[in-house]
Amino acid sequence: MARLLPTPLLIGLLAGPLALGGCAASEGALAAYDSGYASGAEDLGEAGDDGGAGDDGYAPEEPEAELGRPPAATPRYVFVANTDRDTVTRIEVATLAVITAPVGAGPTEVIVSPDNSVAAVFNEGSDDLTVLDTEALSQATVGLRPNLNQIVMSGDGEWVAAWHDGALEDTSVGATSYNEVSLVHLGRLDHTPLIVGYNPRQVRFTPDHQRLLVVSDDYLSIVDLTADGLEPLRVRIAADTLDAPVAEELVLTPDGQTAIIRQFGATELVVVDLVTGEVGAIAVGDNPTDIDVTPDGTQAVAVARGSNELWIYALSDVFAEPQVIVLPDAVPFGSVLMSPDNSRGLLYSTASGAPAFAAWDRAAPIEDSISLYGLLKGVAGMALSPDGKAGIVLHQAGANGDLDSASPFYNRDALTLVDMDDYFTNPIRLVAPPEQLASTRDGGLGFLTLEGTASLLQLDYARLIHDEVPLSSAAAHLGVLPEGRTVYVSQEHPLGRISFYAPDSGDLQTITGFELNAAIER
Repeated sequence: MARLLPTPLLIGLLAGPLALGGCAASEGALAAYDSGYASGAEDLGEAGDDGGAGDDGYAPEEPEAELGRPPAATPRYVFVANTDRDTVTRIEVATLAVITAPVGAGPTEVIVSPDNSVAAVFNEGSDDLTVLDTEALSQATVGLRPNLNQIVMSGDGEWVAAWHDGALEDTSVGATSYNEVSLVHLGRLDHTPLIVGYNPRQVRFTPDHQRLLVVSDDYLSIVDLTADGLEPLRVRIAADTLDAPVAEELVLTPDGQTAIIRQFGATELVVVDLVTGEVGAIAVGDNPTDIDVTPDGTQAVAVARGSNELWIYALSDVFAEPQVIVLPDAVPFGSVLMSPDNSRGLLYSTASGAPAFAAWDRAAPIEDSISLYGLLKGVAGMALSPDGKAGIVLHQAGANGDLDSASPFYNRDALTLVDMDDYFTNPIRLVAPPEQLASTRDGGLGFLTLEGTASLLQLDYARLIHDEVPLSSAAAHLGVLPEGRTVYVSQEHPLGRISFYAPDSGDLQTITGFELNAAIER
């Protein structure tokens, strides 16, 4: 199955989710879903990059609902960006003391270094990065290229890369390049602009922190961070230079020396040696739409949506014969989600509108390993609790499929809680689209904020029960403090407002006006 691509591909310039409505349906009942996905795919396709149909008749990608990112936290502090007030709030975990520091314009994200000494604040409005001392709150500012909207930090905390993610809303002004990455060394406070391939889709550092990898539409850019001059090696990853399949995703072998790249609409995965730049390929079925590494790091699992197959590769030898599982024809699948203990996978599609998912039992014989379950509505995204014992399925308001217009879920946002032992489900109607999801480390509770609403939804993963906690104003940012199960929710307020909720006691404390004089309200 392995083959090397033609030598022109080695050119470079020298110079990083769960399911169901009511109760689980049988496989026979799901056979009725065989037709009728196309209209749902058109609706959900609007959430993708261009809203058009792919080669297999569905939306070109598998768009996932975004539910925010984990809070920036040290064992002592949590940092929250206040985008509308150009500040960052530091919360002391033990005392809940709050201090606010001014930063650049429109801060959208904070990342804390692994040694907890530095917080990098991305100021999207002023196109710069604030490097903040987590204890003293002293700071320095490093300029970035304009109109970037995403950042990532290397695992050793030395580097931050910023780029423009085309999947997010484009608020660019003035002359704009969509081929740029800003690379910042946090110790030296220096900035290196890099020109990579068009439309960076994934930016990551290798586990050894020695390379930055940028996957763009038809290039993989490799930056050697140990070199004296930081220049990208741009490796073309498609033989067709006129109509190349779009590269979407990259995974690495455990040693960090080989990259496997998934391209939409292709029938092969691209394999790149990160040391030599040599390019090869391995078969993957028709139109791969997702690829993930198993939690134990030994295998890569790809979903070929066009041929409805699951391809499993040994990462110790990516060119070895893969295992292929043919999925049931009744439902199309485009995404895979692995359980933390590596015992099962969940298969679903956000592009097809299919109100169903599949459970993949990795210990069962192949012919008995896939079980189908029905859902109330189509899937917008899936997640698992930290312990893997509960699933969360998100459903978009307009993804009605064959749902009766008299249903209380018709044209309504919803989520479904799933018991992962027997796949029993509890669908919950929502008053607004979900915005952010956070879970306690023990996996017992989840918390959800809804767009524009002054409430916090508490999810009991074991009992599949939800409770609402009223807030004083609309929620902005959500997180769980590193110690215990206390939840913080920052809220919309001109002078700053943040609430702390202790689910075990039901105690809710709110601090309003902390940017002037803080006062606790009960």
